[in-house]
Amino acid sequence: MKPVVLIIMDGMALSSHIVGNAFATAPTPNLDYLFANHPHIQLKAHGHAVGLPSDDDIGNSEVGHNALGSGQIIPQGAKLVNQAIESGQIFTSDVWLGLVNNVVANHTTMHFLGLLSDGNVHANISHLIALVEQAKKDGVAKVRIHILLDGRDVEAQSALGYVEKLSMALDSFNCDGFDACIASGGGRQVITMDRYGADWSMVKKGWQTHVLGLGEGFTSAKDAIEAARKANPNIIDQDIPPFVIVRDDQPVGKITNGDSVVFFNFRGDRAIEMSLAFEADEFDKFDRGNPLDVMFAGMLQYDGDNGMPKNYLVSPPKINNVLTHTLAEYGISQFAISETQKYGHITYFWNGNRSEKIDAKLEDWVEITSDLIPFEERPWMKAAEITDKVIKAMKSHKYGFIRANYPNGDMVGHTGDFHATQIAVAAVDLAIGRLMEAAKDEGVTLIITADHGNAEEMFEKDGKTPKTAHTLNPVPFIVFDEEVSIRLKDGDFGITNVAATVAELLGVESHCSWEESLIDEDTRH
Repeated sequence: MKPVVLIIMDGMALSSHIVGNAFATAPTPNLDYLFANHPHIQLKAHGHAVGLPSDDDIGNSEVGHNALGSGQIIPQGAKLVNQAIESGQIFTSDVWLGLVNNVVANHTTMHFLGLLSDGNVHANISHLIALVEQAKKDGVAKVRIHILLDGRDVEAQSALGYVEKLSMALDSFNCDGFDACIASGGGRQVITMDRYGADWSMVKKGWQTHVLGLGEGFTSAKDAIEAARKANPNIIDQDIPPFVIVRDDQPVGKITNGDSVVFFNFRGDRAIEMSLAFEADEFDKFDRGNPLDVMFAGMLQYDGDNGMPKNYLVSPPKINNVLTHTLAEYGISQFAISETQKYGHITYFWNGNRSEKIDAKLEDWVEITSDLIPFEERPWMKAAEITDKVIKAMKSHKYGFIRANYPNGDMVGHTGDFHATQIAVAAVDLAIGRLMEAAKDEGVTLIITADHGNAEEMFEKDGKTPKTAHTLNPVPFIVFDEEVSIRLKDGDFGITNVAATVAELLGVESHCSWEESLIDEDTRH
């Protein structure tokens, strides 16, 4: 069978609306040719199709790559946490009881750290409120909350609404000796939520803000956000500088010895580094100050292979029988590549939340180091370098299956810069053109798809305000092979159907747990 190359255009979906559609309005001669001349359909990449609680839930890169790599609809983080809270199971777990008993016995503070939004991608404010309410019921007297502002998975300037919602809930709880308040915060792209070791300075700023109480002081989170808006009316929530809430010129909620700390994000990629800072005995990324003895827990375990964190409230999804494993059983060598921003997606999430290779002899992974500059300033990112490596892998004739992620549409799309995102899309199209030529030369079947939408919807409904969140739009699925005639099935399919499709093209039997292949067998010859 011919080798297969799968290209994931991260954050590029399909929409009939042209205003704000960087995907449709960018110069894309190669994609235009593919849509006009080669088999293509649309796939769902959100909601129930990728294991999220409802079809109102936008997709994201993590669940998207889980779905692509496993071929299965797996209940994902938000759904798992919802179920654990609704059943009460989360509050009877040994970890929750240990967190509570630690602060009750020592008369110390329970801290909650995480993303304050209802985007359901990294966290949900409803989970936080439920945790605080239960802490009070269980006898905790003092709670401090460290908020990370979103503006990425939700509207770009919506932070004040979430702060108000949380503050109203805390006001209703603050009686009978219970004291809960916001202690610190900042934009998610400025502090704490780095991933893949791209910028440890973000984590350092988060540690200084949340743990040490260092930073510009304000009497409330509302004041801090309004001050940032006064200084820059166009600032997106994710970029708001760090702040510390003070009373009598002192931080209200430093994290100190004997406290309990819960990172309430359920998604792992942007929680691992701060978890490591709390738990690692040997740590050289930055100076943490005096040794800190706290009980730390994540909402989920963010890295199962490395046991990070040791304590967690909800067990992460068990994903077995992934495509990589099946192909390895057939002895098929595989190559995975992206730049730093999506390297973990094409490896860890693709392989079912595993940090290690499933078969080290048959898997090669390549990471191209991302630039540490704002994405809108270099929207082509590392597309050329990724393409160079993919073509080299194709020409080596070593690999039966190659997968690559181009982060441009997602990472640049999240900045809200429409014109930069058009350039990002054009850069990926240029890469696809090079891959098409190489595929013809090397006798390779090329598949092009995406994990979720973003770049095709860059404005809010008013047609002017930048939109930085993912979308509910379907993603393309294109097959390019000038030597083989293939027809794709008509129907209601999602990105979980991609694994079986790749397997069929490779002559491999699909696992019984997978969604069906997209290839119409009666028309393939």
